[in-house]
Amino acid sequence: MYVYASFDYSAFLELAITDLEKRGIAREHILAVPLDKRVEEKMVLDSIHRADGMSLFDGAMVLGAILMELGVIYGFVLAWGPIIWGLIGLLSGAIIGFLLDYFYGRIFGHKKKRSPRNRVKAGDCKNTEVILTVYCDNSQYEMVEKVLWDNMAFGVGKLDRLHTTIGNGAASDGKEAS
Repeated sequence: MYVYASFDYSAFLELAITDLEKRGIAREHILAVPLDKRVEEKMVLDSIHRADGMSLFDGAMVLGAILMELGVIYGFVLAWGPIIWGLIGLLSGAIIGFLLDYFYGRIFGHKKKRSPRNRVKAGDCKNTEVILTVYCDNSQYEMVEKVLWDNMAFGVGKLDRLHTTIGNGAASDGKEAS
């Protein structure tokens, strides 16, 4: 049976591995795989499928709408009329809002507001997650699960037997996959 657990890279992971070895799980049956974190720069445009929550167009659209409304209101008394002044207010508000968002992010750093679990600097091994795989007998499962939960695992799962599928869904041991 395979038991999988997710940990932060911390002393609890080391304690869990040491405790499993003391309780009779061979070192060869324990595998720890650190996961790489995504390292990427701030995107200018967010899409519906990929959004980092730090859009540069939020402030531009808000300020553009406010200045457009003021341009339309005061355009009734100005020479070019409400439509032209509304468009001028929209464009100038959008440009000013974009520049404020851009330079505010550069000066004060939006990266400080990001969740440390989602983004890290390249080469930084803090806050990385580790997947721990333990191969054990069915009789040892309860003990392994307890050790993993006691050492602050994020989640624990088990796989009774390893299923692998090839091409058309047939199992590799000659039996049909369920």
